[in-house]
Amino acid sequence: MTSELQTAAETAINQCLGLTADERCVIVADDGTQPIGEALYNVARTISADTTIVRYPPGDQHGEEPPAPVAAAMAAADVVLAPTTKSLSHTRARSDANETGARVATLPGITERVFTTGLDVDYAAIERHTQQVFDAVSDAETIRVTAPAGTDITFEIGDRQFQQDTGIVHSAGEMSNLPAGEAFVSPVSATGTFVVDGTMMPHGLLDDGQTLAFTVEDGQVTEIEDPKIREQIETAAEEVGEAAYNLAELGIGTNVAVTELVGSVLLDEKAAQTVHIAIGDDASIGGDVSAPLHLDGIITDPTVTVDGETISLPTADE
Repeated sequence: MTSELQTAAETAINQCLGLTADERCVIVADDGTQPIGEALYNVARTISADTTIVRYPPGDQHGEEPPAPVAAAMAAADVVLAPTTKSLSHTRARSDANETGARVATLPGITERVFTTGLDVDYAAIERHTQQVFDAVSDAETIRVTAPAGTDITFEIGDRQFQQDTGIVHSAGEMSNLPAGEAFVSPVSATGTFVVDGTMMPHGLLDDGQTLAFTVEDGQVTEIEDPKIREQIETAAEEVGEAAYNLAELGIGTNVAVTELVGSVLLDEKAAQTVHIAIGDDASIGGDVSAPLHLDGIITDPTVTVDGETISLPTADE
């Protein structure tokens, strides 16, 4: 284990999760994230003797359920860290683990570069910036997002609650991404156009001038410009129908330490001065739609208007 991996793992285990000696810890990795999983395991086992690492072949799609034995191990743990190639954030396995009281940190699509750079941050500052954004949006009825690349979309929040992803996961049943930094919600509905100009899979970081446009009507994505993304959603729709086209999430990045996009959705969606919009499953973040995918697209330089008033987004100078 390199010193950089160890340092990042120590931040995750100690500062973010606060693992204690009397807790049961489970590390969930796959064939593509084995070095990160082992780094977390090696740090965790020095704190708790009841530490286990489980590994399985990478899934085919973000939001796909892990094998049943993996889900069972997660549900039986006090602390779960899941560095996986495909996201477990929006799965029943993750939500079931939270419901049984586990503290869960998911690290979807994590790479060694993102792990070592994304965990080398001040999580107290992230928590402060996230709280500031949360305070500005928590009582919103409608939120409009516009951006220079062509985004103009309005979200109806209804009775849905914004949530905070701060990276600090110290209470039973809490969940966060690592790296962290966003306030997010599953809106009741949305109408308009969003144009991704940052990062979105399967493309990764888009080239300068490249964009991906989506049309949304009454909370459903009705037009998808990109054929690769359209194919992913059509494949999911064969299983769950219109649920695959659900407008699932609005997220606002709060991590001012992310100064440039690198092509990792996990890290890039946390960048301050960005928003991200997702398609597919929202049942795990306060919505009511289950689907076997959750596709995030990052939008740069947004203007966020809450009930008619433009809010300030975090900057490094604050």
